[in-house]
Order: sequence, then structure tokens, then C-alpha cells
Amino acid sequence: QRALVLFPPHGDELKDPERFLDSCRRRAYIRVWIDGETLDVDEVDPDAVREADSVFIVADRLVLRESDRARLSTAVENAFREGRGEMAVYPLDAAEVYGFCEEFSSPATGRIFEEPTPALFSFNSPLGACGHCKGFGNVLQYDERKIIPNPSLSLAKGAIEPWTKPSMRENNRVMLRWAIKEGIDTEKPWKDLSKAVRQRILQGDDSFEGVFPFFTAAERKKYKVHVRVFLRRYQSDFPCPACDGKRLRPEALLVKVGGKDISEICNLSIGDLAQFFEELKLSRAEQDTAREVLRQVRARLTFLNEVGLNYLALSRLAKTLSGGEHQRINLANQLGAALVGTLYVLDEPSIGLHARDISRLMGTVRRITDTGNTVVVVEHDPAMIRAGDHLIELGPGSGHRGGEIVYQGGVDQLVAEGLTATAEYLRGQLNFPDAQGRRQNKGWLRLTGARENNLKSTELKIPLGNFVAVSGVSGSGKSTLITKTLYPALDRLFGTGTASIGRFDMISGFEGLHGVSLIDQTPIGRSSRSNPITYMKAWDEIRLFYSELPESLRRRFKPKHFSFNTDGGRCPACQGEGVIHVEMHFLADMEVTCEVCDGRRFKPEVLAVKYRGKSIDEVLQLTVTEAKTFFPPLTKLKNRLGLLEEVGLGYMRLGQSSNTISGGEAQRLKVAAELGRRDGKKILYLLDEPTTGLHGADVAKLLRVLDRLVTRGNTVLVIEHNLDVLARADWLIDLGPEGGDGGGQIVAAGPPEEVSRVKQSHTGHYLKEYFDAGARAARPH
Repeated sequence: QRALVLFPPHGDELKDPERFLDSCRRRAYIRVWIDGETLDVDEVDPDAVREADSVFIVADRLVLRESDRARLSTAVENAFREGRGEMAVYPLDAAEVYGFCEEFSSPATGRIFEEPTPALFSFNSPLGACGHCKGFGNVLQYDERKIIPNPSLSLAKGAIEPWTKPSMRENNRVMLRWAIKEGIDTEKPWKDLSKAVRQRILQGDDSFEGVFPFFTAAERKKYKVHVRVFLRRYQSDFPCPACDGKRLRPEALLVKVGGKDISEICNLSIGDLAQFFEELKLSRAEQDTAREVLRQVRARLTFLNEVGLNYLALSRLAKTLSGGEHQRINLANQLGAALVGTLYVLDEPSIGLHARDISRLMGTVRRITDTGNTVVVVEHDPAMIRAGDHLIELGPGSGHRGGEIVYQGGVDQLVAEGLTATAEYLRGQLNFPDAQGRRQNKGWLRLTGARENNLKSTELKIPLGNFVAVSGVSGSGKSTLITKTLYPALDRLFGTGTASIGRFDMISGFEGLHGVSLIDQTPIGRSSRSNPITYMKAWDEIRLFYSELPESLRRRFKPKHFSFNTDGGRCPACQGEGVIHVEMHFLADMEVTCEVCDGRRFKPEVLAVKYRGKSIDEVLQLTVTEAKTFFPPLTKLKNRLGLLEEVGLGYMRLGQSSNTISGGEAQRLKVAAELGRRDGKKILYLLDEPTTGLHGADVAKLLRVLDRLVTRGNTVLVIEHNLDVLARADWLIDLGPEGGDGGGQIVAAGPPEEVSRVKQSHTGHYLKEYFDAGARAARPH
């Protein structure tokens, strides 16, 4: 095949055709290519050059064959040099010129691109991050939903929340005068105003500043802390308009693999991504280049699938992952490391996992042991316990009543002969609340058209006055439906919420409720002064009791003298904290025991007041159970301590610092506090996996406590995987059928026995096994 090797003229050479042709002669190039025709330089009419659409200089004319490879190489090198990095090849039997460029560019458009490097595809690198959002994908903007949190209010009733503040009321008066002058109904609810009117109020016009411009103007004083705090209250994260939330520069998104850019690939779930790379079609050259990379990518995705994380997207923010998800990601990393002779310690890896996913996790753990490693798992899940080769049980109780190894050996022997709490649990002998006699509902709470994340216009129906459980495989949409849509929607309806709400169409049936409460696992406090007894509002009773002792009366002590939060009796050196904080500048701050009070928090004269030989600081070292018998029958104090015992926290010390309390303990503290309410209000309580970190015996206690909340007329809804809990719900809602895009639908809803008969429900399958095992255990042998 014959071909021409061509290169383009320099910049402005074609503006003067005569000079261009002379230049070709001087450089010993005797042919030019004009609009598909090869001509001798001496025969070319300058006007033809002037009128041509495409002009190239011919560097060489040759036959494309192996023996002429050196000549072709020289011709290409000369063409690139003369063409200043650009050249072309024109096969004589083709109708097309093939352009080439030494730079990363498009021959068709001439656009020059940055040559791809790994940093270009990283939003953590300044080379790849979007210049507008700096790689975060979101930008802070003023949020109408926070500025007008209650759209049912009118302008006159304070719909614009920031202008209801005392220092901002003049802005509200100016707005109302303007609205009346413009004929805008100030008594009509905000939601009923036309879109055009709402936009005028928010954006302003020639005669009125507008709400958003008011905030923009206030930014001039952002150097003041209180102004920054005020403005931030009304801002939310919105997708970056420059990158559309993709976090990367446009150049990075131009590179595609299998028709997808890196952002689209990262938004796929791990399960879908594994399938994408399995089906990826590459040319032979691309396969040679990417073979090792693809092998590693496929292997790592397989490991993530095996530990039950198939529903996660690679773009998921790390801060939104649960502790169990973090741990399983680390486990997948260890699988990829392929170590031998290593001891792995896993702390409750089953947290947040559906029964189906737990069986897959057990297979992964078994693979690690089969390759010559040892795995120690701290667990409460019965399936994980039964799968162990060797069991070590600590006890016999919690807190100071524990700390002993009460059994070690095979699981079968424990079940057959053991007398421990775990043995009773595995034998089904724990005293769980009766699952019979489902309650009648007291109306229905309905949420329709929920479509946030993977929800598919889901309709949620919750029977009020019932114990309701929401189940489903990991990633099926449970948290999105309940904590990101239902809870913030109700919270805003009851006038307290400002959090963003997942998309939905309508909510109804909430008139019978007085409020909604999300009892999560966030800390109850961050100060060392915060502890269980202060959270339960029982510390005041103890301080009052100590202030009425004879020694206190003699010294004229008041309750404030027994507080470590106010001056009077607390140690002045450490301000009642018991420790001194030492700032280490470039290192983490240190805490040193206070030398003045020796860590006891109070002045010596306060510590001299004792009851039954214990001073006020020694009382803080008592456990809840010990404190119940230590104090005389003070009704309010005894009730509060009793509530803590009921939720399984009898082992906790009264003065235990809140920053040492686990998430599960914090959640149970909140449940106990709610049990202490006596206002008669009907509340919808939402709990996300309250059995996290609980032994079966503690789950039984928790169920009895939640049952008490329902008996008072409240509605309790739990997101759970624990079959002991699901089996005892009045109403079970199962989402799925799968995680990620395969979920987002309600597969089954009804009493647990009915759900167990739904074949499409993974939860139903395991519930059926649970009920069948219970029925077998109940039969006489």
C-alpha cells in the first residue's frame, strides 16, 4: 500500500502563497498536497493555495512494507519536526487523511488536552480536583428549606425564620410593608403563594432587597464569629454547579472506559461494578496494558462482595459508613494482602448485616483461617458463635460483675452442658417477651412516593400504637426511608427540624402523634462532666440528699456545693473535672490528674461530708445496681436508677464519663430517659439497630423496655436484623429484595408470621427457619 507522509504549514505561511511555495523549494520539499491532490511545487498556482480548504507539504512518498520501516520512521520523524509536533498520513487508496500529534490532542478539532496521569483522576489532588468546589463535590448555598422551615406559616406569622430573631425584626417589618404595597397576601401560607411571588421575596427586585441578597450582604461581616454561626445555620450542601457534584475537572471526565467516565464508575455499587469489569471489552493492546490492573481491581471487588458490601458505591463518603462497614472494608483489604500465619481480631463484624450476609461473612472468615491464619471474633450473633471452632465466654455478668472466663471449649459442649448466659441463649432458654397476641393499630401513618437514593416511589404504612420493625438486606434502603426521609419530614412538621429531607410526595396520619424522636447512638455529651446520672436528671436528687445530711447543715452547705458544674464546692484548680488539660500545641492535648484534689473533683471540706462512709465523689464510683441499695428509698432517684437497670445498664458507674460510653450504651441511656417521661404525649420513637453490641440476654431486657414504651400509647419503630426482635414485632416491614439498585421496594409487610411465608423476602426465609426451630424446641422430646 502506497502512502504519503505529510505535515502542515507553519502558522501564517498560507497568507502569502508565493512565499509559502518558495519556502518549500528552499527546504527541498518538491510536492504539496492540496484538497486530496498531490502537485509539484513548481506547477502550483498560488491562487489554488489561497482558495484551498486543506494544504499539506509532502515529506515523503513510500510503500508501507516491512523493508521500508527505517525510511518510514525517518519520514515520520522529519514530518513531526517540520510540522512542529503535527503530521499526517494519507494512504493513496483511501479517501481520508489520518492526523497525528505529539501532544495529547484531537486532530479533528485541534484541541490540546492534558496527558492523563493518576493525579488527574483524584479529587484529593489539585491536579484533578474541580477548581470551584476543590474536590468536595458540594458547595455551601443558602437553603430555602432552612430559611422557611415551616411553609404552612404566613409572612405575617414569621415564615422567614431568620427575620423572627429580635435583631432582625426590622427586616421583617420592611418586607411586610413592601409586600402589602405590592398586593401580596401576608396572611396566606408560604406554600400557597405563587412561585413567582416566592421568588420575588427570596431574590428581591428594584424596590426590595430580598432574602438571599440580605444573606450575601451579611457575608461582609463574616470576620465576626456570631455572624458566621448565624449564616451557616441557613446553608446546606448543594451539588457543585461546575462539576455537577462529580468532584473532578472536566478534563478528567473526558476519559472514558467502557463508555463511562470515572465518576460514573465510582457511582456504581460494588456488585454492579464487579459485573461491569467482568464484561468490559478491550482491544488486544488495551488488554496487554491493563491486564495486571484489571486483575487487581476484579480481585478487590470480589473481596468486598464476599464481606457483604456489594450494595456500597465507591463514591460513598467514609464518614457515612457504619463501624461494621469500616471493619468489613479492612477485612477485605486483609484478604487482598494474602498473609499467612497472622492473628486477626474482629470486633463484632456482623454489625449492620442481614442474616443472609452473615453467612457470606462466615465464609470469608473461614477462608482466612484455611490459609493458615487465626481469627478471634468478638460476637453476639448466634450464627457466628455456632460457626466458631473454639469458644471463650466472659462473665458471668456485666461491668464489675464480669471479667472472668466462665467457659472455653467447643460450642456443642457449651450448648449441651453449659450453665452460662450464652449457653441459655443458644438453647433458646432466655426469657424473651411473649411474641403472641399482636396489638391492634390505632390508625396509620402514611408516607407516599419516597424516592431518595435507591427508593422507588415507595409507600410506607406504619400502624400507630404498635411495635414496628423494618428489615431488609444491607443497602436495601432502610435508613434512607426511615432516618433520612420519614424522621426529618415529621421533625419539621412538628416544628423543630431543619435537616434536609429525602424526596417524597405526601405524608398523612400524623395527627394522632405529638412528636417524633430519633434515638440513635450519638454520644450523650462530650464533656467529662457529663455522665449517666446527670443525663437521667438524678444527680440533683443525690446533691439535695447530701446537702440535708447533718454535717452539711452544720457547714451550711447547699446543693450547689455538691455540684462539679458550679463554683462553691468544686475544686477551683480543675473546675470540677478532676484532670488538668495540658495543651501540647502540635501534639494531642494531655490530661493530667489534678494535684490539688487528686482527681476527686471537690474541695476537702465537701469530701468530708459522708453518708454510710462514702463521700460525694465515692458515690460517683458506685454502679447503678449498687446505688439502688446504697441510698434510702428516695422515690424519684430509685425510679431513675431502676430504669437504667431495666435497659441493661445496671453495671454502669454513676460517674462514668460520657466520652467513654459506647454507642449502644448511649442509645439505651436515651431509651431509659424516655421511659422517665410522664407528660402523656404520644411519640413515634425511631431506633436504628438498637441491639448493636448486645448479648441475647440484654436484647430480652431491651425488648421489655420497648414494650413498655408501646404500652403507654407510643409507637416504636426499629430498624433491625436481629431475628429475636423481628419475630416479636407487631408489624414487620421488609425492604429489598436486594441492596443498592436492586432494593428500594417494600417486599413484604404484616405480622412476622405472614412475612415468613413471602418467598421473595430474604428476611422471610430466615424468619421461617427461626419459627421452625422454635417450634421444634417447644415439642416434648
